[in-house]
Amino acid sequence: MALAGRIAVVTGASRGIGKGIALQLGEAGATVYVTGRKPESSDNTSKGLSGLQETAKEITERGGKGIAVYVDHGDMEAVRELFEQIDRENNGQLDILVNNAYQAVTAIMESSGIPFYEQDPYFWDTVNNVGLRNHYFCSVYGAKLMVKQRSGLIVNISSAGGLKYFFNVAYGVGKQALDRLAADTAVELKKDNITVVSIWPGPVKTELVKSYQEGNARNDITSEMFSRGESTEYAGKAVVALAKDSKRLNKTGKILITEDLGSEYGFKDIDGSTPGNLRSVSWIIEFFGWKKTASLIPSWVKLPGWVMWAGTSRL
Repeated sequence: MALAGRIAVVTGASRGIGKGIALQLGEAGATVYVTGRKPESSDNTSKGLSGLQETAKEITERGGKGIAVYVDHGDMEAVRELFEQIDRENNGQLDILVNNAYQAVTAIMESSGIPFYEQDPYFWDTVNNVGLRNHYFCSVYGAKLMVKQRSGLIVNISSAGGLKYFFNVAYGVGKQALDRLAADTAVELKKDNITVVSIWPGPVKTELVKSYQEGNARNDITSEMFSRGESTEYAGKAVVALAKDSKRLNKTGKILITEDLGSEYGFKDIDGSTPGNLRSVSWIIEFFGWKKTASLIPSWVKLPGWVMWAGTSRL
């Protein structure tokens, strides 16, 4: 219960990575505000507990305190009200903010292969209103509380999609902007002892990914990577490890890969496995289909971060 007494908020925690992070924070003893959209009356979950309420309930069962707050993260007034509630109910205390809310997974899957100029330009809003603009607003409101107490941790859940073209234009631009949001807010918040980082999970076995794979019966390399990917709680273990680290400010402004954090802090996934690393040479080679070659390279052989950035050829 290393995080007992800490106040955290995880946006977009009804399912997927957000839920996994919230559960791990709860298991460590934190009080966790979890957010998500209110289900429609026609939604099956409305007959019992909603996904968000289930998350809050399980947080409490694991030893923390789960508080479900329905928030439409496309509505910035609702976002402001969320942080006012946290301020009011906790005497201004906020220790951990995880910017995770995202609404474009299905839209991205369905638009695969369609050039940006053949899509409605409002597709940008579908991808980046909740996935980027909201994170900025949450960072503003969260930082206001953390600055007063001169401590805190802000985590942006991002991806390697900001490194090189992936999925579509709006996705990649949004992810790189999210990483830059962490880097630049870190500059201004470091003097107040507030750590801001981007975390890149590897392929994650979320409910939506599993459903999409089953519905499309795909058996390509990408599908195989996801099927052997991280659980939704592995990133949660990474966030907990950072929250416990008294020297985490040394990492502020950086992009952190979940498996690198697992190696550094000594944690494994919930099934005892060690997921692949985005910098692992064998993982990269296998991703491109060369399984035999990959099997000959030890998993600990990794590309330095600067090599990954150099490979983008932006200079």
